[in-house]
Amino acid sequence: MGFLIKRDDFVVVIKGKDAGKKGRVVKVFPEEKRVLVEGVNFVKKATKPGKIDKQGGIITMEKPISISNVQFFCMKCGKRTRLGLKMMEDGSKTRFCKKCGELVETK
Repeated sequence: MGFLIKRDDFVVVIKGKDAGKKGRVVKVFPEEKRVLVEGVNFVKKATKPGKIDKQGGIITMEKPISISNVQFFCMKCGKRTRLGLKMMEDGSKTRFCKKCGELVETK
C-alpha cells in the first residue's frame, strides 16, 4: 500500500499527547506504517553504560508515531488537509491539496 505522506512533508499531529503540534517528516517506515516527525513524540529511555557512552542514564529521544495520527499541512491554504493524486500530461503522478488544489512538489 502506497502512502501519500513522504519525507520532508510538513504535517500536523491530530491524535495523541502531541495533538496540534506541527513538524517535518524526517523518515517514513512503510512496513510499520509509522513516521518520524521532527520535534514530536519525545520519550525518555534508560541506558546502560557502554563502550561508546561511558556514562549511562536517562536520555530523551524521538520515536515514530502512527501514520494515521498525522495529516498533511498545506502551506498555501494554512490548513490540514488530505492529499489526492493527479495524472499529469507526461504520464507522471503528482500529489495535490484537496482543499485548495495546490500541487505538492516532491524533492
